Amino acid sequence: MKFRTTLTALITLSLMAVSSPSQQENGRITVYKDRSCSCCKNWVAHLQANGFKVDVHEVDGTGPYQEKYHVPANMVSCHTAVVDGYTIEGHVPAREIKKLLEERPKILGLSVPGMPIGSPGMEGPRSQPYSVLAFAVSGQVTVFASYAAK
Repeated sequence: MKFRTTLTALITLSLMAVSSPSQQENGRITVYKDRSCSCCKNWVAHLQANGFKVDVHEVDGTGPYQEKYHVPANMVSCHTAVVDGYTIEGHVPAREIKKLLEERPKILGLSVPGMPIGSPGMEGPRSQPYSVLAFAVSGQVTVFASYAAK
């Protein structure tokens, strides 16, 4: 009887963990990428390798999505994504997206403007320093994380 009670408790806890709404929402990212961009495919692979489920929409241009999801003009990159109410613009590392979803700051989203060499999806023999920027409704931009050249 003790075994059955313990087993039932373990199954219940496991089901609660699997069906937690925050885990379901936090694991799925919708990406809008230009159909001809190969680095975006590499960034999607980076997200998947880090446990995210990714829905990819290949589009003829990301401008309408950048506008729809309120990406400031100085924050744009080659793809736009949305996850759990946040906008993710460009080659933002999965680690920073996880931190964003865990901390839930009152911002619109994160951006890595441009396409810095060495950011996820832009790996190569060289790299350059870059920052992950947080942008808010007020227009305020702050550094969320910084990465040094390797």
